[in-house]
Amino acid sequence: MPQELSPRTAPWLEMLTPEVVVRLQANHVTQAPLKGTRNERDFEPVCKLFLPWASGTWLLTEMEDDGLAFGLADLGFGTPELGYISLDEIWEVKGPGGLRVERDIHWKATKPLSQYATESRQLGYIPV
Repeated sequence: MPQELSPRTAPWLEMLTPEVVVRLQANHVTQAPLKGTRNERDFEPVCKLFLPWASGTWLLTEMEDDGLAFGLADLGFGTPELGYISLDEIWEVKGPGGLRVERDIHWKATKPLSQYATESRQLGYIPV
């Protein structure tokens, strides 16, 4: 049985609402048996995370119970890529004045992740 997530066991929960967590985990449950098949889902990203002091940006579509998320990552080097992202690792990054990664509370997805990925590869950054 998965460990119950709480801010004590997963401090990065501070940046996600319960609704976002539920959607990310539901997408993971839906996608898991489809991975590697023609039936994989192309979800719209559930949330956008960013570093307020740098150019790191992540669009997340899924998340396992342990905080391993899937999405599009752009670390500001001109090469955005799809892959798995550890929310534990992102949360450990501290910026000036103790700033941490944040969720863009005003951002809403307008297309599936694959379209963001295609555009991002062409542009060298995530156009959000």
